[in-house]
Amino acid sequence: MLTVLLSSPRVAPGLLTWPAWSALRAASAVLAGSGHPLVPALTAASVLPTVVDAPSSGPVSLAAFLSSAVSSAEGPVVWLAPTGADADPLLLSSLSVPYQVLNGSHDLPGAHLLDLVSIMDTLRVSCPWDREQTHSSLLRYLLEEAYEAAEAIETGDLAALREEIGDVMFQAFFHARIAAELPAAEGGFTIDDVADTLAAKLVRRHPHVFGSVSVSSAADVNANWEEIKKAERAAKAAQAGRAGGTAPAAGAETPSVLDGVPFGQPALSLAAQLQRRAERAGVTVSADGGAAVPGTGAGGLTGEGIGDALMALVARAREAGLDPELELRAAARRFARSVHERERLAESAEELFCPKSEI
Repeated sequence: MLTVLLSSPRVAPGLLTWPAWSALRAASAVLAGSGHPLVPALTAASVLPTVVDAPSSGPVSLAAFLSSAVSSAEGPVVWLAPTGADADPLLLSSLSVPYQVLNGSHDLPGAHLLDLVSIMDTLRVSCPWDREQTHSSLLRYLLEEAYEAAEAIETGDLAALREEIGDVMFQAFFHARIAAELPAAEGGFTIDDVADTLAAKLVRRHPHVFGSVSVSSAADVNANWEEIKKAERAAKAAQAGRAGGTAPAAGAETPSVLDGVPFGQPALSLAAQLQRRAERAGVTVSADGGAAVPGTGAGGLTGEGIGDALMALVARAREAGLDPELELRAAARRFARSVHERERLAESAEELFCPKSEI
């Protein structure tokens, strides 16, 4: 009887299921290829694998080799398949002895992210382009990938979304890998630090899920969220004061409802977020905004007037329950479709009055 034992390279060697350990201890021979990561762990547990030079010419040759080993053995034989490998159908169909396939270890959800950590380490060391990148040089790619993911969502293309989310994720791994090259005392951090910070934040901001707080609606969740973020901003300000050794000087920045608003985002979404944050502090922005209509001044159009008018338009959109950024993107798509349609009509007209064969 042959047991083909599968294992994951993302699980620590030796962390095997009970059926796997039972099969290993009951085997008359445990065979493994050179360098198999389970060999040291099994040896430490008094299961002594035999390292063999298995045929590398293909699954048929390997099947013949394993069948011969089972036939000459005094009892069950276990073959440690290469980690991460699935059971090869051609290998199994070519065996001339009874067999079973046993999964000795299974990946937990998210375990494949370990592959990305390893690949990113390799790229940072071995690829000339990746070696040269910095947080600043990668900034435009971070923004581009986010917009490409947004486009996949807008078009409902789930296959594209799967790929684009991966590209966004790659940026996170890349930035963390760069930051890991700095000591922690200088602000360096690892991808594990990123995960720990995010996990702690999610737990802290969801006391109704991970704590004892009760909520009855999404509105209650939002209210709790704002209170938690307000406390976080105050704590950060206090920590900054302690780090400086003195209390904030008069006129220095104090915790604000606008803290944390990314000013690098597109202008319209920035305006909408600023207005939302301002409303939480009791500052309302009217739909007219008190702004002059662009072009009414003696000097004609002004940048200030256009900016004020846009702020007022954002407020009107929000009062109507609309997202100005998404509506502008939708309008851009409508414009693009209109241009394509006009181009198509123009081409049709050109072919009607001047056939290409006569040009």
